[in-house]
Amino acid sequence: MSEITITPLGAGQDVGRSCILVTIGGKNLMLDCGMHMGFNDDRRFPDFTFITREGRLTEHLDCVIISHFHLDHCGALPYMSEMVGYDGPIYMTHPTKAICPILLEDFRKITVDKKGETNFFTSEMIKTCMKKVKAVNLHEVIQVDDELEIKAYYAGHVLGAAMFHIRVGQQSLVYTGDYNMTPDRHLGAAWIDKCRPDLLITESTYATTIRESKRCRERDFLKKVHDCVENGGKVLIPVFALGRAQELCILLETYWERMNLNIPIYFSLGLTEKANHYYKLFISWTSQKIKQTFVQRNMFEFKHIKPFDRSYIENPGPMVVFATPGMLHAGLSLQVFKKWAPSEQNMVIMPGYCVAGTVGHKVLNGAKKIEIENKQFVEVKLKVEYMSFSAHADAKGIMQLISWCEPKNVLLVHGEAAKMDFLKTKIQQEFGIECFKPANGETVTIETQHNIPVDISLNLLKREASLKGLDVPDPKKARILQGALVMRGNLQLVDPDEALRDLGIKEHNLRFTSTLCIDEAGPAQKLTEKIYMLCKNHMTDQQTQIGSDGSISVSDVMVTTSGEDDDPKSVLVTWSHQDEELGSMLMNILRSELPIVTD
Repeated sequence: MSEITITPLGAGQDVGRSCILVTIGGKNLMLDCGMHMGFNDDRRFPDFTFITREGRLTEHLDCVIISHFHLDHCGALPYMSEMVGYDGPIYMTHPTKAICPILLEDFRKITVDKKGETNFFTSEMIKTCMKKVKAVNLHEVIQVDDELEIKAYYAGHVLGAAMFHIRVGQQSLVYTGDYNMTPDRHLGAAWIDKCRPDLLITESTYATTIRESKRCRERDFLKKVHDCVENGGKVLIPVFALGRAQELCILLETYWERMNLNIPIYFSLGLTEKANHYYKLFISWTSQKIKQTFVQRNMFEFKHIKPFDRSYIENPGPMVVFATPGMLHAGLSLQVFKKWAPSEQNMVIMPGYCVAGTVGHKVLNGAKKIEIENKQFVEVKLKVEYMSFSAHADAKGIMQLISWCEPKNVLLVHGEAAKMDFLKTKIQQEFGIECFKPANGETVTIETQHNIPVDISLNLLKREASLKGLDVPDPKKARILQGALVMRGNLQLVDPDEALRDLGIKEHNLRFTSTLCIDEAGPAQKLTEKIYMLCKNHMTDQQTQIGSDGSISVSDVMVTTSGEDDDPKSVLVTWSHQDEELGSMLMNILRSELPIVTD
């Protein structure tokens, strides 16, 4: 019996600051290392003192795995590696490695330069941290050390997002990070094979939601945007730099082209260049359609969408603006929101999940007056729309992933506790497996059991077949095989003679003996003949013979009789361990047919 222990330092019954500690097969791993967008104090980063109160984390962790570049999954990485202290390997995909430092630097600038924070990582720390990263390819088995191996699977969600299959010996788990089971306009759907892990750790952001068809959502989105700008209003769409921004830009670009609209659409300066560069660089990670049409037409070179300048905020007339970051917690999107929120004519469309504590979350919850910073309040009169273009799996998608990989246990992270309860019940009912939902700092221990595979030698199978009179032993029928267990790279059960030859050892026969005292008059020879006939009559399928020394052999079982004519006789029965069943059968015949004095 072995164990896997799991402790969330972030994303336990919560969305944001994903950081899951796992111990599997004696190896300690950290799955993601994110920051919480809703906090500006110590709660922003995971509590690494849970791992060590002094010394470097390197002594306590074998590796760190980052699922994708969103800051709630990688934002604490430079803090963890450079300020707390970790020198071990960090694994992520090639697109994540390329995009991650850019988003970290953007956020550092907003946080440090705008708010003057000092307890924050520097540009140099980001560079040093990224030098520790080892990039992985999809489906490539990475040997972290002699025992620990990891393998990445396509997760959809954002460019470069991956699920990770982790194996140590016979124990294994899958960590999904964030994933999307539905293909969209620029990314494919998540996929994993039937790896049957001991544990699946899955996000549960939309644990209770089953989204309506994608086409309905897109139609609704386009109608709301069109209606607003047609009535002279401005539409703000807060997005993260890469991901939903590209999805929605392709959607609006196609619609504007089809409807021949000339109302300006803008997005944050530099977003086009970044997106184009990375989507070209990692074209193999995009959807099938984009890969097929890329040579004829680059879907990310937009005709109707132009870079946004901050001075445009004051421009009169309708417009659509994609501004970063999503959730309205900082940067340009918050600046635009402050200006446009007091007008009923305008609209903000939140296309994804908003973490508690962010301005986006407050707006979605109906707040009409919001404190932005330094007791600065904003009246919220504009229309607020929530349209789930979030690239997370919904309840149906999560259940589909479970049915694909067939785990023995499921553990839910990256979701709200009440929603997790609903999904936990559904999983237990539908799949009949255990489901867990630990809070931050709470440890779950999962016991694992494993069958050890053993190869059986051909000689042993042939011997078994000849003994049972079969051409080929029936593989579906359970049977006891007697042999020697040897290790030749893997475990093998071989014929004992073969094992002895390989080891250069002479065979020693271990025989079992049982003595019966028989009250029988006359010479011992007479009792021998009686026993011989009993064996011939009762054990017809065995070869029975009398030797010149007066002993009886029934296959490999030997019977000898001794004693004076008028005294009780001693009958000695011996057999080897291979003939235990035959020896027991013979003893039962003698006990039932002869006048036994003692046994």
